[in-house]
Amino acid sequence: MLKRKIQIKLENWYKSEHKKALLINGARQVGKTTAVREFAKKYYSHFVEINFVKNPEAKIAFDGELSTATIRANLSALGYGKFKEGNTLVFFDEIQECPNARTAIKFLVEDGVFDYIESGSLLGINYKHVTSYPVGFETEIVLYPMDFEEYLWAREIDETIIDILKNAYINKSPVPEFIHQQINKLYREYLIIGGMPDVVQKFVNTRDVGEAVNIQKSILATYRSDISNYAGKQQTIVRQIFDSITSELGKQDKRFVLSNMEKGASFRKYEYPTQWLVDAGIAFYSFNTKVLEVPFEAVENRRLFKLYMVDTGLLCSTMFRGIQFQVLNGDISVNEGALTENFIACQLASKGYSLHYYDKKSKQELDFVVADKQKIRLIEVKSGKDYKRHTSLNRAIEENKSKLEQSIVFSKENLEMTEDILYLPLYMSMFIEER
Repeated sequence: MLKRKIQIKLENWYKSEHKKALLINGARQVGKTTAVREFAKKYYSHFVEINFVKNPEAKIAFDGELSTATIRANLSALGYGKFKEGNTLVFFDEIQECPNARTAIKFLVEDGVFDYIESGSLLGINYKHVTSYPVGFETEIVLYPMDFEEYLWAREIDETIIDILKNAYINKSPVPEFIHQQINKLYREYLIIGGMPDVVQKFVNTRDVGEAVNIQKSILATYRSDISNYAGKQQTIVRQIFDSITSELGKQDKRFVLSNMEKGASFRKYEYPTQWLVDAGIAFYSFNTKVLEVPFEAVENRRLFKLYMVDTGLLCSTMFRGIQFQVLNGDISVNEGALTENFIACQLASKGYSLHYYDKKSKQELDFVVADKQKIRLIEVKSGKDYKRHTSLNRAIEENKSKLEQSIVFSKENLEMTEDILYLPLYMSMFIEER
């Protein structure tokens, strides 16, 4: 069974006083259901799982009075149980399919008889009407695909090696060269496998890239099916945008240009379909800012954006045939470094950072800018050998020095530090602190 960091969050929730319902959000296939089941085995003697997609008849239990006694009786009549006071976890999976169950959470939590976890893959898509959201009665967390550290766990890399990497990051010292080269190989492997648990498990078991890619293709087909089923009249445009992420990231500036969709495309026409993908957890926005001022949300230009895919392995599987072989053999600059930049975007997003890029009249372009300890950190991502060539970064540092934390350049090279810039191996992004 794959080790996941979410287990720590689940344990902290279990130990918390005045426990609310735990709402786990995230894209399909990131491992939400598996994580809850493993957690339940460890901490509860009774576990009741209701999946509203696989068992739509369970929705009937929430059609009447929304009290614990009534819902418990209704579910028991449908064959769900055992319910034991004080030691039962009730898990509502795919809860977006049953709006009344979401409304009932307030009353169920107030009764305090059982513990509740909710999970959904399309919670951000407002296609089902929830009469009353249980504001104040839920604790929400988001589960992302496995990050690179979790991937190292899956590949059975000893904790002593991970500690060496972590200490190098903390102390800003180079990693022993042999270890650096071996971790770089695993990093390239991660670029093509990604962090979807089923894909990782298949690759760990078989070491067969082809079988891993087949599962990735299946997941992408599921995403396209969700678009068809839930995007309504906008489904054609949503699918068009989804299928364009790869080509748009393959450009040098990586900005998503709507006119590539159709001549004279309007932002108004494409805003909702693009937001749909973000709300579904399939993609991440990175908005443009021309000003290095925090909060970036106050100065961002939402009409100019990049669009990253939720998982680098899924992105890789949409690229040209044979790319996996190239990446494994050391070429991570393919598609203008789209994989490496998407990797850093996923790492930052999973740590809670909102994504922004800096573009000042096309004279200064920086891949990422993030708010860090009331200051700003500039981040560049380099996939080639010219990782020390960064004119825009140098100029931005010179003009904004008093506002900045030490800037970072991620590359495939070992750690190195100058006065203004910290050069980090790409894989060290796994140690960036959560916001």
